[in-house]
Amino acid sequence: MNEVFNSTYFLKFLKFSAVGLSGLFIDFGITFIAKEKLQIPKYIANAIGFISAATSNYYFNRIWTFESNNPEILMEYTEFFVISIIGLGLNTLLLWFLVSRFKMNFYVGKIFAIALVTVWNFLANMFITFNPERAFFLY
Repeated sequence: MNEVFNSTYFLKFLKFSAVGLSGLFIDFGITFIAKEKLQIPKYIANAIGFISAATSNYYFNRIWTFESNNPEILMEYTEFFVISIIGLGLNTLLLWFLVSRFKMNFYVGKIFAIALVTVWNFLANMFITFNPERAFFLY
């Protein structure tokens, strides 16, 4: 577990976070448009924004953060997306909890949920999706 805390992985986490920040703008922008302009229910709008951001995040994490050369792009994207869907479930559950139980503003709660789910997404993608040893073994 110590290897997770070395400088190489810390740099990857910083890159992952930077990609996530770009995804945050995509997520919030699409969520806002869906919820406020298109009048889509807030939790569905949240899912649409989150999934859109996850797709762009896959691309940027593949080429920049993890520098993946895995030829099985569809499988890699599927793993990334499944992890993102699990993250979406966690994100939505946390968001619901913060809004309904603590009466937190929807968008403030969304920031907290994104921060917590980022840690899950990074670790799961590092050990599953973009793990070159695992990918070599499976493919």
